[in-house]
Amino acid sequence: MALPTSFWLIRHALVDENARAVLYGTLDVELCPTSLLAQAPMYAALAARLPRPAHWVVTPLSRTRRTAEAIFAAGYPRQELGVEPDLIEQHLGEWQGLAHAELPARLSLKPHAFWPLGGHERPPGGESMVQVIARAGAALEALADRHPGEDVVAVSHGGTIRAAVAHALGIGPDNALHLSVQNLSLTRMERHPDGWRVVSVNELPGY
Repeated sequence: MALPTSFWLIRHALVDENARAVLYGTLDVELCPTSLLAQAPMYAALAARLPRPAHWVVTPLSRTRRTAEAIFAAGYPRQELGVEPDLIEQHLGEWQGLAHAELPARLSLKPHAFWPLGGHERPPGGESMVQVIARAGAALEALADRHPGEDVVAVSHGGTIRAAVAHALGIGPDNALHLSVQNLSLTRMERHPDGWRVVSVNELPGY
């Protein structure tokens, strides 16, 4: 029986306080330096938990690379980091950089209870969660094809990880937005020859 490709999806570390005040989407914002120090035990727990060997990928945004580097500094052997552009966060188009309070007046659809906008809302110049699910799903399928039966660690983003789970389970965008995916959490998925299996969502290292 063929072994599955196992995905270990990590949401990047908490971003800087100023960035959290706005809709940052695909803006390349900095990590919170205080949290980087305070959450050292979580990085150590991830370093001990993640499989060895594994193929590592990050997105084009520096917050994912810096998170991976913090895991290496905490004890995981340093790896070459591939860049997977299609695992980037949802692009919020013209709404990126807006204060959260400014968004509701611009929405054409009902907002989601746990995300700034609903799954079918497409910001001007940006993308909807439907589109994120499509591109993230295609990226995961391609990675599984390139690394059959192996482990892939991907440091990505909250919206993208929700999209990945939605792809695996075949659920809609608004359903996916009900998932909690916290910073530094681990979500595990497997692609088997007969389909996808979700092993866990939002595991918090060290807890």
